[in-house]
Amino acid sequence: MEQLNHALFFWINAPEHPRTSLLAIAIFLAEYAIWIIPAVIGIGWLRGGKPTREILLVATVAGLIGLLANQLIGLLWQHPRPFMLGLGHTFISHAADSSFPSDHLTLLWAVAFSLLWHRSSRLIGVMLALLGFPVAWARIYLGVHFPYDMAGAAAIAWLSTWLTFRAMRWYLPFIYSLALGTHQRLFGYFIQRGWVRK
Repeated sequence: MEQLNHALFFWINAPEHPRTSLLAIAIFLAEYAIWIIPAVIGIGWLRGGKPTREILLVATVAGLIGLLANQLIGLLWQHPRPFMLGLGHTFISHAADSSFPSDHLTLLWAVAFSLLWHRSSRLIGVMLALLGFPVAWARIYLGVHFPYDMAGAAAIAWLSTWLTFRAMRWYLPFIYSLALGTHQRLFGYFIQRGWVRK
């Protein structure tokens, strides 16, 4: 398995002197594309009604559970990153921590998979899910992940989404009330003027 993982990595990883334009695209995807997640959740919360906000809260919980699962996996099983083994070429700096699974892809796909469960958010869910593929490519291309890290991220994202939906009736009313109260305190001025939904 590890031999195949390494072989796939060498096939995707950038050469020693990659094209500048391709390197710039990869760096953007690997380091900055993830910020679309808080942007989608933040804008959706400010503009949406209760059903939209509940969907976004469930998606947020799915992402957080996925990241927590990754931390636990990393504590139990340390898998070195390619540059820690002296493999391939690395073009962005990264902490020398466990590579499996990818946090970036887990968060992105957990939110995407969660949004896919609802008809009203399915389009944005599809778009985020598709974005995951170039993000996964970029992080391998730049030398900070192996392909199996991405497969692990997909599995963790799906599992966290499933668990989140199974337990939704127990946590959603509480966190919705908490989030709404925080929202009203933070944006009270803008709500009174009709700039932000209550």
